[in-house]
Amino acid sequence: MIALKNILVATDFSEPSEAALAYGRALARTFGATLHVAHVVDTVPTLVYGAEAYAVSMPELQQELEASAHKQLADLLVDNDRPPLPARPVVLTSNAPAAAIVDYAKRERIDLIVAGTHGRGGVAHLLMGSVAERVVRTAPCPVLTVRHPEHEFVIPDALVAVAKA
Repeated sequence: MIALKNILVATDFSEPSEAALAYGRALARTFGATLHVAHVVDTVPTLVYGAEAYAVSMPELQQELEASAHKQLADLLVDNDRPPLPARPVVLTSNAPAAAIVDYAKRERIDLIVAGTHGRGGVAHLLMGSVAERVVRTAPCPVLTVRHPEHEFVIPDALVAVAKA
């Protein structure tokens, strides 16, 4: 029997990430697992100016980016279903999103990672890479990738309630 106690959904707030969150929610409900929803915020670089190499950091901008991510995660985790799903919003800061996701999964003993994929191919994939692909290759646990639009395995909660009535 599979025992899932901690499920991580990695989100970049895109449509594929929304689909991944639907899967993560459904799996967390089915297994009674804690749902971790993580977003990786890029680290704002320190700028270097002039011959004296005067360094300027922008902590206010970094704080604004992180605060914005926290708000978006809070909006995603508003769950009107009862009983409420145990969920943890997580904001990670890194310029290597896949590595940050994998490190978090190791640290928190995540049993399954669910990630959306944009399904880019060819030159777009070559230029932009794939965070989901890197997570699959390096994760310490199974990874479910969800492509949007996808085959709907997850039935919306409202339809489940109607079907049971």
